[in-house]
Amino acid sequence: MTATVSANRKGDRRERELVNALDEKGFAVMRAPASGSATERELPDVLAGDGDTFYAIEAKSSAGDPIYLSGEEVEALLFFARNFGAKARIAVRFDREDWYFFHPGDLYTTDAGSYRVKKETALAEGIDFPEFVGETEKVTLAEVATDPDEERREVLEAVRDGHMPVEDALDVL
Repeated sequence: MTATVSANRKGDRRERELVNALDEKGFAVMRAPASGSATERELPDVLAGDGDTFYAIEAKSSAGDPIYLSGEEVEALLFFARNFGAKARIAVRFDREDWYFFHPGDLYTTDAGSYRVKKETALAEGIDFPEFVGETEKVTLAEVATDPDEERREVLEAVRDGHMPVEDALDVL
């Protein structure tokens, strides 16, 4: 088996994994048949909606190397999403990590016109799966710094610095 066939199987497995995870969270979801290959129409990998919001998702996975998307892939996703009435999202998954989501405009653009997501960028800046499906909401320390509640900021800083477990912080907050 060639590396390309193996990578395609892994990509297909990851797409099915994303579809199943979204389905478990109550989304109507489908994987586009033969997205990216056996059709002349450019289709996203996954279509998902919860009755209020609809997504056209291009899903990519990697063992740890940066993930690249061609400019054409991103343009096709944006075109489809706009015409379908969906929000375009790039979903990335690195081995031993969860899914992270980005708007295409938030990705790093290379000099060659490709788009890139590094693992550390996904972990630091991506929307994680619980936030994407509406279970949690990300609050940054910068947002909390403007909060007059000093104790809340101190608790969050303690979590950030590793001085307090998240579970304890939730009890305090």
